[in-house]
Amino acid sequence: MTEYEKLLSNANDNDVTVYDDYNLKGTRIKGLYCDGTVAISNDLRTQKEKACVLAEELGHFYTSTGNILDMSDTSNRKQELRARLWAYNKQIGLRGLIDCYKANCKSIHEMAEYLDVTEEFLLEAIECYRSKYGVYAKLDNYFIGFIPTLYIIEEYRQATD
Repeated sequence: MTEYEKLLSNANDNDVTVYDDYNLKGTRIKGLYCDGTVAISNDLRTQKEKACVLAEELGHFYTSTGNILDMSDTSNRKQELRARLWAYNKQIGLRGLIDCYKANCKSIHEMAEYLDVTEEFLLEAIECYRSKYGVYAKLDNYFIGFIPTLYIIEEYRQATD
C-alpha cells in the first residue's frame, strides 16, 4: 500500500471525503479542506505529490477549526502551521529522518525517495523542525542536527559489565 493509499484509508476511516482530481486551475492552491471534504488539484501528477497535499489537508481535519483562509490573521497562520507540522510528522517525523540515516541515504533526493515524499515537502519539513527544535533534537540514542545543515549522529553507549 502506497503512502497515498494509506492516507486515503485514514480519510475514509474518519469519514473525510477526498476528491483527488479537482479543478483548482487559476490558483496556486494544491488542496483544500472544508467540513469533512478534501479537494486535491488535478494539476498534481504523482501520487507522491498528492500524498503530501492530502497529508496537510488531513492535518487541517485533525488540528484546525473554522475558516482560516485569511492569512493576515495570526490565529489562522498558527492553525496553518499546526496542520503542516501534523503532515510533516505523519509523513516524515524525526523517526523517518533516523530511518533514512540507517538506510544510508546520502542526499535529500535519496531521503525523499526513501520516505515517499517530494523533495520540496522534505525540505519544508526539515526547515519546520529547525524552527521548532533549534540546533538539534534527540530521539532515543540519536541526535538530529538542523544547524548548520541536517545531520544525524548515533550516540555511542559503552556496554557495562
